[in-house]
Amino acid sequence: MDNSHFFVTGDPMIYGADVSIVLAMVAIVFSLTYFKKWGWLWREWITTVDHKKIGIMYLLSSLLMLFRGGMDAVLMRIQLAFPNMHFLESQHYNEIFTTHGTIMILFMAMPFMFALFNMVVPLQIGARDVAYPMLNAVSFWLFFIGAMLFNISFVIGGSASAGWLSYPPLSENQFSPGPGQNFWIWGIQISGIGSLATGINFIVTILKMRTPTMRLRDMPLFSWSVLSSSIAILGVFPILTVALIMLTIDRLLGGHFFTMTAGGNPMMWVNLIWMWGHPEVYIVVLPAFGVYSEIVATFSKKRIFGYSSMVFSMIAISVVSYYTWAHHFFTMGAGANVNIVFAICTMIIAIPTGVKVFNWLFTMYRGRVRLSQPMLWFYAFVPCFLVGGATGVMLAAAPADYQYHNSYFLVAHFHQVLIGGVVFGYLAGLYYWWPKLFGFKLNERLGKWGFWFWQIGFYVCFMPQYALGFMGMTRRIYIYNQSAGWDMGWAPLNLISTVGAFLMGIGFVFQVWQILYSVKHGERDVTGDAWDGRTLEWSIPSPPPVYNFAILPTAKGKDAWWYQKEDMKKEDYKPEPVKYEPIHMPKNTGIPFIMSCFFFVAGFGFTFDWIWMGVIGLIGVAVTLFVRSFQYDTDYYISVEEIERTEKALRNNISVHRTAN
Repeated sequence: MDNSHFFVTGDPMIYGADVSIVLAMVAIVFSLTYFKKWGWLWREWITTVDHKKIGIMYLLSSLLMLFRGGMDAVLMRIQLAFPNMHFLESQHYNEIFTTHGTIMILFMAMPFMFALFNMVVPLQIGARDVAYPMLNAVSFWLFFIGAMLFNISFVIGGSASAGWLSYPPLSENQFSPGPGQNFWIWGIQISGIGSLATGINFIVTILKMRTPTMRLRDMPLFSWSVLSSSIAILGVFPILTVALIMLTIDRLLGGHFFTMTAGGNPMMWVNLIWMWGHPEVYIVVLPAFGVYSEIVATFSKKRIFGYSSMVFSMIAISVVSYYTWAHHFFTMGAGANVNIVFAICTMIIAIPTGVKVFNWLFTMYRGRVRLSQPMLWFYAFVPCFLVGGATGVMLAAAPADYQYHNSYFLVAHFHQVLIGGVVFGYLAGLYYWWPKLFGFKLNERLGKWGFWFWQIGFYVCFMPQYALGFMGMTRRIYIYNQSAGWDMGWAPLNLISTVGAFLMGIGFVFQVWQILYSVKHGERDVTGDAWDGRTLEWSIPSPPPVYNFAILPTAKGKDAWWYQKEDMKKEDYKPEPVKYEPIHMPKNTGIPFIMSCFFFVAGFGFTFDWIWMGVIGLIGVAVTLFVRSFQYDTDYYISVEEIERTEKALRNNISVHRTAN
């Protein structure tokens, strides 16, 4: 594979990717033109500031990135299935290794998380929108453009190959010349700005936009998890931004922050990247904990056990996560005293996590548990995360870590936690809130096929990797010889692991099939309350109107909608008279999309050291900000008549169905 040209050449898979990209673009352009949907695409999606539509775009993007990152994983597993495999060239393998980790964490897990933020939080807290709708759109488009900039590197210029955290000196010009590493820097930098803005937006939304009757101590646990995660984002994403700026200065301007021979220190990068990197794990897992809390309470038909301890444990995880980063380099010679402090903090953070698991189990105790699709993913999470947590405590012991570090034991642990905790949680949330956003449930039969392929494939893939770690197989290995393969027993376990990766891929195919099938044949949600839910998002029609709530809801304590439904069942219940008022809403705007395009131009220019293009892009960003600052016609009112028409159309079927039941 040749990365010395503008277009990557010399690998049949790259040529196949080129053809696929061209065909996909032609198909998209043809379809939009043939069905005359260009105007609809611009008005309804590209310029939207509706948090629900932004959440859907985040969701689609994350599923696309799950496919891309999953394909990278399958290619790596094929390469390692047998000794002396030459399925991939060494450079191509290193690039795939780098892009897989980066995509799965930053371009799959983060947007999946933000999808749930946008789809759920304003509905749960009784708000009509997020605090900063325009900033919310900017956040999405910066993420999307950053992801696209990163992903085009595998056909233009070549991908980064220094690992998904790009340790210097591998990521410096001496060992990573060319645009590949710059694509990594600018893709993450641009999307990271969007992530930081999202954290700010949802902190303000939760603290200032709740319906006036909802107290913080009564807020749903998913919204608490979002607040905890957003606080962590606010604390650590600036560290990532600064670290990337320093690496950019090293590469673009000849600086030496991380060049040891010129007075720099590569360990400074390792500290900075893990000051962001380990809290990042908790940033993405906290919302999954919130998802599980909502699902367990709903499908057990009980109030969550230990609400206060659940809230405290999430805040504790958010705070203590700042003090665990050095356990990633116990072997670097920091000294026993430093290792002890970070080992203790790493073990302490397991306590609030354990509290949550016990509370979920106690919630189910004597509850009327329903075995639904979301609940299946919770059941899968519990044993998987317990194994991941136990192996994490093993790694937290500094002396033992000298043996486990950089082995496949660590690879297995990391995936056990990230897939078993985060991906399972987000998929559970996808199944749970899908009827609310789209108005229909996903097919149960296909969903269970996908679930079992995921579960069986997961354990077949990663359990052998614990054994491989004990047997001496290190991370980042590209090829191993016959002696290691058969005499040391690596080959059979690697082959089994590869089979597991394919099984998980089949599970993903079933899920895509499930979504496509359910669009036409899925059970329609005519009640607005598909699961007999407990929180406010289930009190409005599915899918919700643009303004969410015609009248801001009353939240009397925890599980506000559940107790309101209990009141509605009483014989003497009399609904309060409805009096609508005009609703203030933001107008759509193309500024976020245009600004992100200029960010793309800037990132692309600096990636290839075309300073003139980078400067033009930054000027374009400044111009869009200037134009926005002089836009005054940015909102409108929905009239009472329009609200009445919308509510009447939405609620007719709901009223009939609820009366019948």
